[in-house]
Amino acid sequence: MKMVKISIAALLALALTGCGNDSAPSAHGTLVSISASGEATRVPDVAGLSAGVVTEAEDGDAAMKTNAEQMEKVIKAIRKAGIEEKDIQTSGISLTPRYEYPPNTAGSPNRPGRTLVGYIARNTVNLKVREIGKLGDVLNALTEAGANQIHGPSLEIGEPEPVLAEARQQALDKAQARAKTYAEALGMKVRRLVSVSESGSAGIPRPMMRAEMASADARAPVAPGETTLSVNLDLVFELED
Repeated sequence: MKMVKISIAALLALALTGCGNDSAPSAHGTLVSISASGEATRVPDVAGLSAGVVTEAEDGDAAMKTNAEQMEKVIKAIRKAGIEEKDIQTSGISLTPRYEYPPNTAGSPNRPGRTLVGYIARNTVNLKVREIGKLGDVLNALTEAGANQIHGPSLEIGEPEPVLAEARQQALDKAQARAKTYAEALGMKVRRLVSVSESGSAGIPRPMMRAEMASADARAPVAPGETTLSVNLDLVFELED
């Protein structure tokens, strides 16, 4: 019997008919379990960044005040660069003391004789750049505004579902072909799909990048590369004579 290729919706409908209905008969034929994976690749169109300001002063209040003033400039630069409010989120604010220690006490458990010399204030925001072509300009705007810590970018696909659907169909095609191969080798045919379960993986960037800004004099080069999404399927087919 010739195997007919069917769509994802039809396969899932068969699975539901076969195993989702309490009144449906259980499988009595030969069962074959198959694992298959599919991948689909796209150029990422969204970049995530972490940017912040670190300041230091002898007094904690002074450190926080200076930090707040500088961070306000950074936030204004982010907004001016066209980043929407929904894509700007504070991820951390901290104030920590800084000590100096006497020589040759680095390995001491209690490190005696330390002297408080100041405070370090940090404020960090996470932001998303939804136009990759503007990423270099955003990075430069951050440094020009006073950001002295920048991490990223982490690149992703803004609308992953169509890409996952492509990977899913690829995995199903592989599974169908394998089931047919087993059936033909045994002199049987594929009767139905009994069950299917799915797991996926996060985007695999090619390459994963970290931006390092040495100077704001030149536009930071950004190469988006490609991101791969994958879907893993575990399927059970019933074979019959």
